[in-house]
Amino acid sequence: MQKIAKFEKVGYQQFSQDSNNVISQSEYDELNLPKRATSKSAGYDFYLPYDITIDIDEEITIASGIRVKMNDDWVLQLYPRSSLGFKYQLFLANTVGIIDADYYDSDNEGHILIKLINKGNKKVQLKKGDRFVQGVFLPYGICVDDEVILDKRNGGIGSSGSK
Repeated sequence: MQKIAKFEKVGYQQFSQDSNNVISQSEYDELNLPKRATSKSAGYDFYLPYDITIDIDEEITIASGIRVKMNDDWVLQLYPRSSLGFKYQLFLANTVGIIDADYYDSDNEGHILIKLINKGNKKVQLKKGDRFVQGVFLPYGICVDDEVILDKRNGGIGSSGSK
């Protein structure tokens, strides 16, 4: 297998800002980096850094505390763990999260924020340390007549244009 990426934690100050100070420095120090469950798993499981409760039809943004440095021409795609979709009807707000290689250098340290929506018929409670999304690395190509809009991104959702 080709090794193309490395997960890291964002700084505590960035995490604290993005998560509204929900955990202490010592709890932050214990955050788990994403891991594969088995040697044949394609996806890297992300772990909840704190307890969450999502009411019916509620959306919640989770500060993962994680960033990823990856080779150019690769993308990290985020999906909800299938058990959360089957059991609770939890979905990602953007259906699939796309993390580009240049996001790592953003002012927010490339902090991966994940927005879940509860479309089920009951409140869902998940605990710190639960696996809740999985990330899969994929290579991508570009068109022969490729033309980019921006030379450099700075930020996450919507940072390469509002539409």
